[in-house]
Amino acid sequence: MAASGPVAVDGDDRGGLRAALGGLTTRGRSFLAAGIAAAVCAYVLGQGDLLRVGLLLAVLPLVSVTVLHRTRYRVTGTRRLSPSRVPAGSEARVHLRMDNVSRLPTGLLMLQDRVPYVLGPRPRFVLDRVEAGGRREVSYRVRSDLRGRYPLGPLQLRLSDPFGMCELTRSFSAYDTLVVIPRTEPLPPVPLAGESSGYGEGRQRSLALAGDDDVIPRGYRYGDDLRRVHWRSTARYGELMVRREEQPQRARCTVLLDTRRTAYRGSGPDSAFEWAVSGAASALVHMLERGFAVRLLTDAGNAVPGEGEGGFAGATQATADAAGLMMDTLAEIGRSDGGGLSRAHDVLRGGGEGLLIAFLGDLDEEQAAMTARMRQRSGGAVAFVLDSAAWVSGESPAGREAAERRLRLLREAGWTVVPVEPGARLAELWRLAGRHGAVAGSGSAAGPAGFGGWS
Repeated sequence: MAASGPVAVDGDDRGGLRAALGGLTTRGRSFLAAGIAAAVCAYVLGQGDLLRVGLLLAVLPLVSVTVLHRTRYRVTGTRRLSPSRVPAGSEARVHLRMDNVSRLPTGLLMLQDRVPYVLGPRPRFVLDRVEAGGRREVSYRVRSDLRGRYPLGPLQLRLSDPFGMCELTRSFSAYDTLVVIPRTEPLPPVPLAGESSGYGEGRQRSLALAGDDDVIPRGYRYGDDLRRVHWRSTARYGELMVRREEQPQRARCTVLLDTRRTAYRGSGPDSAFEWAVSGAASALVHMLERGFAVRLLTDAGNAVPGEGEGGFAGATQATADAAGLMMDTLAEIGRSDGGGLSRAHDVLRGGGEGLLIAFLGDLDEEQAAMTARMRQRSGGAVAFVLDSAAWVSGESPAGREAAERRLRLLREAGWTVVPVEPGARLAELWRLAGRHGAVAGSGSAAGPAGFGGWS
């Protein structure tokens, strides 16, 4: 949830009398014009009664402007999103609360919130008289099929006099942001021989509780076994110190997302690129839930979250925080202008990357060879390859032999290659990859000795 800070709206002298006159409604302008016309006719014809009618018609909107302009009261507004991060295609509810913090009751208030057009129509509410110290609460729903970050606000209040002659608009300064993240699909835990969750012994492993300070006795932490207290260090430092013992190991997983503009055709929620983004999001969440240290890598070489050893979200970073950071990145990610995967290859050059899961678009001969070399830097590699032409036209007969040759090159390099047909469900493809012995993340109790040797 997110809340905007309360902002006061004062109806006294903001904008000046000229702005107040500019707030005359159609009714107010009509009354003023009719009054002036009647007064002119009365002067020309010498009709005193008509002059009095004209003065009444002209004075009424001016009095309304003056009263509304001089009205002194303060209203605060608060906005709350529930939730503030929502998957594409799902709804979020926005709660608005208005408080009258002045000693005078308000008149008729028209409340309006600014929202991007992709979230739906602009919400408007009419609030009747709010007593001194009173409050009013309203809510509305927003929904978007397109991921992204969308600003909500600022709130606007339209103040009106009882006769509807004049309306003044007052704006709040605070706004909130709704994050629409990609759709995620629950993935099945695929049990493989010798595989388990992200913890245990294995070749492509890193310490889950990493840190050079753990090489020597460290300070006591809540939950540590008192039998591990190192009394000599405790006496030296004057506080409880515990011995460092064997720490659990955390498997690594890199999710590579190909965002090259030349690799995808078409656009929209059902395009190949959006499927790849949603697939990467589903894989990230699944591997984090299985206890892996995970990072998101793009063809541009950008790694998220980017903290800790190798840029992975380790045990020192909460899983929910790591997932939120990567989901926020995927909510805004777009197609890059880069033409190759060389930067991603350079990031993986150091080796020891653990499992590599790639979501790739169209590959030419050069990029297929580059991707094949990435396999040498990881313990296991799975590639979900999308033929964007098939996603646009439904079939891609042209160049099928060349595409098959590139996929064969990846398989010969040790990748487990899963072609993605238009509209395919990732869960089924995940099971298919698991049957080829390439997907980690099962919940069995067996040790993950085979993690580093998948092919």
